[in-house]
Amino acid sequence: MEVIKRCIESASYFLDATLGATDKEGNIFASTDEELIETKDNSIKPFVLSSDDKTVAGGNTYIKVNHDQKLQAVIFIKGTDVVSANYLELLACWIDSAMKEKNAEEESESFLKNVLLENELPGDIPLKAREYRIPFTYTRQALLLSFNNNYTNDVKTIINDILQPEFSHYILGMDEKNLVVILNLGKFETSDDKSDEDEEENKELELINEIPQKLLDGLNEQIQDLDLHIGVGLIVKTLKDIPKSYREASLALTVGKIFEADKKIMRYNKLGLGRLIYQLPPTLCQMFLAEVFEDDTYEQLDAETLLTIDKFFENSLNGSETSRQLFVHRNTLVYRLDKVEKITGLDLRSFDDAVLFKLASMVRKYLESLQIDGTFNPASNRW
Repeated sequence: MEVIKRCIESASYFLDATLGATDKEGNIFASTDEELIETKDNSIKPFVLSSDDKTVAGGNTYIKVNHDQKLQAVIFIKGTDVVSANYLELLACWIDSAMKEKNAEEESESFLKNVLLENELPGDIPLKAREYRIPFTYTRQALLLSFNNNYTNDVKTIINDILQPEFSHYILGMDEKNLVVILNLGKFETSDDKSDEDEEENKELELINEIPQKLLDGLNEQIQDLDLHIGVGLIVKTLKDIPKSYREASLALTVGKIFEADKKIMRYNKLGLGRLIYQLPPTLCQMFLAEVFEDDTYEQLDAETLLTIDKFFENSLNGSETSRQLFVHRNTLVYRLDKVEKITGLDLRSFDDAVLFKLASMVRKYLESLQIDGTFNPASNRW
């Protein structure tokens, strides 16, 4: 129905005639005359029941639109002369071509989704890619867009507008809240000169790295109250490797939401220690946390002290800069750090102790994320 609506709407820009389309019952769902929409054409039902593909009735010419050997709709034009009939025939051909194109697009999208989900045999991927005219050896990158609420069709339109014509891409709906954008990056060409090639490559990487932020800004600008996170996988060189980039983007979102919940864009290659901790057995993490923060010492740190610790780490253990950002005297900062050492036994001014504290606090965040699922309670150290 949407394909037919789009074709009729496009035809209205260059054809000065009343066109329309009805369902099998005669309900008009598209027309160049808005007053006809949602009205009923009583000439349709007898025509649908007949074996004719084309007819004239009530001053209109009608043609059946079939696809996959099924009647999809009936299109009509006001007029019974030869010119009107020719216009309607052209519209029918246009709609038929658009439907076939949509079918091919849906089939290629289905194939790509199967590739992402690793439902295709590796040996079949190059053959099917050729069948759907998808280049196999091509640099690509997967972006996973995770929405807090169900996304609408407008989202795909906005993404297309942001990326075209600079980047060719595929947009795949994985479910109601997750979209995957496969960026085709192989269109970039390199120079024979090595220095020029390096310079071009750096520019290309800058362009590629800017894409997630462009998508985030563009979608936020056009859709209100959008809660969106974007996971970014690494670049791969063949189609059979794109599931790896997709898994990386998915892992980036999962790990990023645990350790850097305030960030909207999470990159797999920037996960750092979080990626390592996420892959550790929870029981091992539990043992490590109990050893570093004995007797629940972490819980004895108040909010002000925890904020001070975060700022101290953000500034790479630079006391002067931390004092300036917190608007406190240097002696106040020293007092708070001494307080942390007294409670936990860790002097954060010492690199080794700072690393240990940072690692333990990240492990604690990880275990807290498991607590949300009802699997672990870090406060009691019990499963």
